[in-house]
Amino acid sequence: MLNVISADGTDVRAHDEGRGPVIVLLHPGLDDGTGLKEVAAILAGRFRVIRPHRRQYRLDLKADPRLGGSPCSVAEEVDDVLAVVRAVEVPVVLYGHSDGAVTALETLAAAPDLFAGAVIYEPPAVIGPPLGGADGEVLARARAALAAGKTGKAMEIFLRDTVRIAAWQAWPAGKATALVPRFRRLAPCQLDSVEALDRLGVRLDTYARITVPTVLLSGDRSPAHLSERLDAIGWVMPNAERVRWPGRDHNAHLKHPKQVAQLIQSQARKVLHLPG
Repeated sequence: MLNVISADGTDVRAHDEGRGPVIVLLHPGLDDGTGLKEVAAILAGRFRVIRPHRRQYRLDLKADPRLGGSPCSVAEEVDDVLAVVRAVEVPVVLYGHSDGAVTALETLAAAPDLFAGAVIYEPPAVIGPPLGGADGEVLARARAALAAGKTGKAMEIFLRDTVRIAAWQAWPAGKATALVPRFRRLAPCQLDSVEALDRLGVRLDTYARITVPTVLLSGDRSPAHLSERLDAIGWVMPNAERVRWPGRDHNAHLKHPKQVAQLIQSQARKVLHLPG
């Protein structure tokens, strides 16, 4: 493990494996940092791979998240990532997945000189109406279900009305989430993330100033709005390559870790000028 101290004094914990040029992986929601372990294991044969346990999903830093939420800000997560990056050799290649991809974009904007390149996978960035619904009504309904002890219902609401998967898929997926202890514990954190992203708001003007070479990646089997959000980001970022991945969905890191690792490695070789 790599342990560093963030700007506000919070300890930051990260899995640290392999040797070589540094790649930092920022995990998606409902995750404690282990979801990208297969991707990391593949990359670690040639790179030093660091996987921070994102603050939004650190249960030890939460105060009764089931009772109204206790979100940290995206800016605090950015400070955590920067603390990790400044503790290792730079420049770094950065990968962010889902809400971790929003943190990655914000990190690139905050300190572009620390990064040689990036891969961004389907960030649920706000480009219009809030993710939690008008006046936060979707988030309020999900929080109410969680407070009533109905984790499956809370996740069904999140999956149907924020992630926007079909209702017939959202119901069993929500139930399945509630049946897995690790996911059940992290469910409040996922709602915290929605609140944090809505507080962050529309940041396209900020992303327009990111000049770090970046691959913006989406799968054609993911909810359409995720591709639309990435398109909006791609239109404003001056040094971005937009890639649509056939046959892949939002969980490509779990279903196709080798291909995800290969794409990250390809970007790293390109921006770090490494031999093939």
